[in-house]
Amino acid sequence: MNSPRQPLPTFDEVLLCTPQTTAEQVGLFLRRCLIPCSGGEKIYTMLYADELSYDVSCRAEELFQHLQHYNSTYRLVILCNCEREHSYIPSVFSQYKVHMIPQRPLAEIQRYLQHHYRVAQPSSAAASVFKDNMCVGIVSSKRAGMGK
Repeated sequence: MNSPRQPLPTFDEVLLCTPQTTAEQVGLFLRRCLIPCSGGEKIYTMLYADELSYDVSCRAEELFQHLQHYNSTYRLVILCNCEREHSYIPSVFSQYKVHMIPQRPLAEIQRYLQHHYRVAQPSSAAASVFKDNMCVGIVSSKRAGMGK
């Protein structure tokens, strides 16, 4: 995020974990991250890894231990909820833990995201629904189930 020209992560660089995430999905992601190829200098990110089931977490750790020997320059970030720091994945990787607070002001982060998510030529696409021709938006309500 040092420059607006830096791209957002691509679909293969991010794994959004849920309790339903399978060991196969995690395995494919770790292979992309840890097996060297001509993919460039990607930074791989597992989001909410603390939500993985115990079995999937164990298999992920085993695979990570096996694959990390193939590549000493991998770039992997694992983001977890600090309230679930005693889950399997955060515990296994606790020696690498870094408590992080965003270093950029919120307004700067918002400008960066607006730069990447703004549709250049408005059309009859979904981008016309969101403010300033953005192709993404967040809809929230204090009342559940109110037509979001």
